[in-house]
Amino acid sequence: MLNAGVRHAVRGLVILGFTLGLQAGDPGFFDTQNQSPMVSIFGLPTLGAAQVLGPGQSSFGVTVDLANNFTGADATGEQIYLDGESTRLTLSGRYGLGARGEVGIELPVIEVGGGFLDHFIETYHSTFGFPDHGRELAPQGRLLYRYSRNGLPVLDMERGGTGLGDLRLTGAWQLGQSADQRRSWTLRGSLKLPTGKAQRLRGSGSTDLALWVVGSSQSGRMSVMGAAGAMLMSRGEVLAAQQRPAVAFGGLALAYEAAGWLDLKAQVNAHSSFYSGSQLKQVNAASGQLTLGGEFRLSRRTSLDFGVSEDIVVDASPDVVFHFGVRHKIINN
Repeated sequence: MLNAGVRHAVRGLVILGFTLGLQAGDPGFFDTQNQSPMVSIFGLPTLGAAQVLGPGQSSFGVTVDLANNFTGADATGEQIYLDGESTRLTLSGRYGLGARGEVGIELPVIEVGGGFLDHFIETYHSTFGFPDHGRELAPQGRLLYRYSRNGLPVLDMERGGTGLGDLRLTGAWQLGQSADQRRSWTLRGSLKLPTGKAQRLRGSGSTDLALWVVGSSQSGRMSVMGAAGAMLMSRGEVLAAQQRPAVAFGGLALAYEAAGWLDLKAQVNAHSSFYSGSQLKQVNAASGQLTLGGEFRLSRRTSLDFGVSEDIVVDASPDVVFHFGVRHKIINN
């Protein structure tokens, strides 16, 4: 839930960005998206940057998203309970083609289980007076993903595991850039292939094609980034009868250069519903996540991301996601 402290943090970041004036880089979006177990199985892409790699340049990255899920609800003929944790480790590589093109590949390794964050989150809620929504009544470290319709299980998972997820191929084309490089526009795309096990929620069983446009504008120390696009999906193996064939998605981010080695970031990701035919927000609702954090520039070519995501639309995404990322760029002179 978007509480007063988060609203003040975002407002303060915006004010700082427009009152100070030094040159900032092109930081790009956090490489994270909705980590709900019923959404992350699809090819919903991370949004990337508004600039492609230069000719012959390459970039390699490792990201980790640690998500804790705890939500449940009942409606007429429906019941859902999502209690568990997932860790998504993604290995990625990108390569610049010519002056405008870029290709890449992403391979996730996914662990689904009961996790270890339950005690920490309950203690945090108790310390600061936040509601637990029944967490304290559930066993800690449990995995239980269950969705039933008219008394029949549609999704029922109590045993976790680790394995490869769905492979994703990516590409980009620089649409335009201002002479001073303060404004950029890029068309990006991704093709997700069904290489992960849908039965273990490491994939959807569908082939997904996404296209989106990313733009950025820099003013002094502030960078503003926006993205919007759509994704088409073949019929998958998870809630197949309710899966929608297409979704819209987008994002907005602000980055403030607090120091030569640090950018502070505030980012919102959103998408339309992946499923239909349900009264439950966990299944059939648009989703939004807020991520606050920063990018640490360890060197001219290496950076480290850290962010914490919160569900703006409560119950449509995990309670909390911890995001970490390392990127290294290779520049061939």
